[in-house]
Amino acid sequence: MEQLDRETFSCSICLDLLKDPVAIPCGHSYCMNCITNFWDEGEKKKNYHCPQCRKTFTQRPDLQKNTMLAALVEQLKKTGLQAAPADLHYAGPEDVACDSCTGRKLKAIKSCLFCLASFCEKHLQPHRDVAPFNKHKLVEPSKNLQENICSKHDKLLEMFCRTDQKCICYLCTVDEHKGHDTVSAAAERTERQRELEERRGNIQQMIQDQEKNVKLLQQEVEAINHSADKTVEDSEKIFTELIRLLQKRSSEVKQQIRSQQETEVSRVKDVQEKLEQEITELKRKDAELEQLSHTEDHNQFLLHYPSLPALSESTHSSSINIRPLRHFEDVTAAVSELREKLQDVLRDSWTNISLMVTEVDVLLSEPEPKSRAGFLRYSSEITLDPNTAQTLLLLSEGNKKVTRMNQDQSYSSHPDRFTDYCQVLSRESLTGRCYWEVEWSGKQVYITVAYKNISRVGSGSEYVFGYNDKSWALYCSQNNFSFGHNNIWTSVSGPVSSRVGVYLNHRAGILSFYSVSETMTLLHRVQTTFTQPLLAGVLVCDIGDSAEICEPK
Repeated sequence: MEQLDRETFSCSICLDLLKDPVAIPCGHSYCMNCITNFWDEGEKKKNYHCPQCRKTFTQRPDLQKNTMLAALVEQLKKTGLQAAPADLHYAGPEDVACDSCTGRKLKAIKSCLFCLASFCEKHLQPHRDVAPFNKHKLVEPSKNLQENICSKHDKLLEMFCRTDQKCICYLCTVDEHKGHDTVSAAAERTERQRELEERRGNIQQMIQDQEKNVKLLQQEVEAINHSADKTVEDSEKIFTELIRLLQKRSSEVKQQIRSQQETEVSRVKDVQEKLEQEITELKRKDAELEQLSHTEDHNQFLLHYPSLPALSESTHSSSINIRPLRHFEDVTAAVSELREKLQDVLRDSWTNISLMVTEVDVLLSEPEPKSRAGFLRYSSEITLDPNTAQTLLLLSEGNKKVTRMNQDQSYSSHPDRFTDYCQVLSRESLTGRCYWEVEWSGKQVYITVAYKNISRVGSGSEYVFGYNDKSWALYCSQNNFSFGHNNIWTSVSGPVSSRVGVYLNHRAGILSFYSVSETMTLLHRVQTTFTQPLLAGVLVCDIGDSAEICEPK
C-alpha cells in the first residue's frame, strides 16, 4: 500500500513527491514547475499534451494549484512518506525491469529460471511465501532468460550434453542428442563448480605465491638500491683517496725537484762565484804583466819579472769540462713510465671492475636464443690484435681476417705475441652476452676463446688453444669437428660448414658453437664458470689456411 501511495502522489516527470500540484484537463497531476517547463519546450510547435496519456490540447491549459492535493501531499510528508529515489526503485535503460509491474516498471531484484520472468520486491513475495513457488530457482536479475529456452522444443534447458558440450532440454535427449552422454544441468554445474573451485584455489595460491614474490622483489629492489648506493659511496671514497695519494705524490715530487733545484743552483752559483773571483784575480795579474811589459828600463823589468807568481790551473773549470751538466729530464721519463704502468693497471683493473658490475644479476638470465635472429641481437664487434699474432700470420680486412703464410711478417717485438704456434687473439675483452661468426677455409683451423693471461711463449702442446685450462677451442677440419679444453678432446657431431657461430654468456658460464648455413645447428655447448674476461682467438695450422671474423648478415 505504501508503494501505491508513492506512485499515486509522485510526479511522473521528476519522479519525486508532488510540489505545488496541478491537475490538467485529462485528469493527471504534475508539479507546477515540471509541467510548465515541459510545455515551454513545446511552445514553438504549439504542442501541448499530457506526458502520460499523450492527450493533446489545442490551447495551452491554464494551471491552477490543486490545494486539496497539495494539502494531502504535505500531510503524507509529515507522516514520514517519502518518494523513493528513482535510481533505487524504477528500472532504467541498463536495469532489468519487473515483468509483473504495470505502468512505470520497478527494478527487478530476482529472476526466476522456472517462470522465466523477473520480479521486483513486491511481486517476488509469492515466491517466498507460497509453497509451490519454493522449488523455483531464483537468480540475480537477468535480461537473457530466453537463452534458457530450447529454440527447437520451446522447453527449459535443464540438461547438458557432454558429447556436444551444450545445454539442451529433456526432449533433445530423445531427439538429436539421443545416445549422447547427457546429465542434468544441475549435475554438470556441480561438477564444473567443483572444478571451478579447484581452479580458483590454484589461482588464489598462485596469487599468494606471486604476492610473496612481489614482496621479495621489492625487498630485492631495496637491497640493490642500498648496495648500489653504498658501493658508489665507497668507490667514490676509494677513488678520492687514490686521487689524494696521486696529488700527494705529485706534491712530493714537485717539492723534491724544487729542493734539488735549489741545491744544484746553489752549487752552480758557488762555482760560478769562485770562477768569477779567479777571473778578477787573473785580470789583476794580467794588468800587472801589461804594466811590466811597457817598462822601458831593462833593469827594472828584469828586477820585477822573477817576483811574478807562477800561474796555477783552475780547480773549478776542470770539473765542469770533465762532468757534463745533468738536469731533470730523467725525472720526467720516470714519471712517464709510472703513468704508463698506472694506465696498464687501471685498464686491467677496469676490465675486472666492469666485469664485477655486469655480473650483478638478481633475476634468472634470459634463455639462450633459439634462432639466428635472436643470436644476432648480441652481435659483438671483434678485431684481431696484431700485437698477439704469431709472425707467420698475415692480418688483413681491417684486422678481421688472418691467413697462414710461408714466411715471417714484419711485426715489431711485443710481449703479447705468440712465439711458436700460429695463434692470434682479439683486441676486445668479452663479458656479458656476445655472438660472432667465423668463416674459415683450409685444412685445420681452431676457433677459440681464451683468458688474457694465457701463455704466449713456448713450444709444448700445452701452449696450443684447447690444450690448457685457459682456453676453449673448436677444432675444424674438412671432415669433422672436435672440442677441446685442458687437453680433453671430445668428438663433435653435426654438419661440417665453413661458417661457425660462437655464443658466449659470460655471466651464466655458457659457451656454444654452432654450424651456420641456411639453419643453425648446435655443435657443442659448455657450461662452466668463467673467472676472467675472455678474448676471441683463432689458430690456423697449414700454409694458406685462413679465418675471418664475419659481419653477420
